[in-house]
Amino acid sequence: MKFLFASDSFKGTLSSQKTAELLTQSAREIFPDCQYDSITVADGGEGTTDAVLAATNGKKISVQVHGPLWENITSNYGMLDETRAVMEMAVASGLPLVPEEKRDPRYTTSYGTGEMIADALRRGFRDISIAIGGSATNDGGIGCIRALGGKFLDENNQELMGCGEDLMKIRKIDLSGLNPLIKECKFTVMCDVTNPLCGKDGATYTFGRQKGAPPEIQNDLEAGMCNYRDIIKEQFGLDMDQIAGAGAAGGLGTALMVFLNGTLKSGIETVLDLVDFDEHLKDVDIVVTGEGATDWQSVFGKVMQGVGVHCKDHHIPAVAIVGSMGKGAEDIYAYGIESIITTVNGIMPLSDALEHAEDLYLGAARRLFKLLKAGMQISKA
Repeated sequence: MKFLFASDSFKGTLSSQKTAELLTQSAREIFPDCQYDSITVADGGEGTTDAVLAATNGKKISVQVHGPLWENITSNYGMLDETRAVMEMAVASGLPLVPEEKRDPRYTTSYGTGEMIADALRRGFRDISIAIGGSATNDGGIGCIRALGGKFLDENNQELMGCGEDLMKIRKIDLSGLNPLIKECKFTVMCDVTNPLCGKDGATYTFGRQKGAPPEIQNDLEAGMCNYRDIIKEQFGLDMDQIAGAGAAGGLGTALMVFLNGTLKSGIETVLDLVDFDEHLKDVDIVVTGEGATDWQSVFGKVMQGVGVHCKDHHIPAVAIVGSMGKGAEDIYAYGIESIITTVNGIMPLSDALEHAEDLYLGAARRLFKLLKAGMQISKA
């Protein structure tokens, strides 16, 4: 019997690596002669860089950049090999970097994300995967592109700084100074939202409130985003309201596609490619995956869906251990997950479940492997 362990983290309690350790411990107890392999995975959100580096024995690179409020911060990204890098925009331009009382997307910028990309280009990386979830910005990605040499000019031909309130002032986009190394580079953008740039489902009205913009500020930002959209359409012939994902990360999705020729791809699919997941499936009898909370959202680009689909394609059964099951959780069965076991073993407050997450997970893992053992005995009868 050979197992592969590939679970998402349980946010705030168990890391992907910790779940693998607990699964290994319980598998050895129930199947003393078993073989096992484990791989850390993530869905393109928070922790993606760490998960990929752990799975590939990569290296973390530190870099000084400007944060969302133009402050100096130390950020980082990952080196997979001499040409491939992986990064998260949230570590340079993310919402957690902005104190709650200072959150206002009129003034936040993605400039630091551009600085991070520029550092990777300077070091010779030419295949860059970037996760764009968790942004603090609604600047259309103009801060990011400005850090890479692009210029956004106002009616007086003066260069704009690159924050949300500047979108309304743009009259011309000048890419003559854009870093020439960009043409040599392949950019994969990890994104699982399908929002267009503008409109009721666009960047501003969908995500603006969580970034600190009440309705009146959202209206101003939307007007600026529409101006930005129109300038792009006029100069580059692209209507970003017609392209799914253009509104991701406050419009950074637009900037990466239009100015860097980036390709949007599912976060979990990108991660599974980076960690050579299919290679790990060779000779595996069963895969154990999971996540903290499973519900209808789990079939929209989350770890369990990605792992399950790959297992299904290779005719390998996959089962899951999860913290909880909500409405629509069983939708995951259509994506290669054969069964789900929850860690919670009785009625308890959420605080107790979180406090005892490790013991509860270990108990669930033991129950899972005992069930698998019983199933094997039945099949032999």
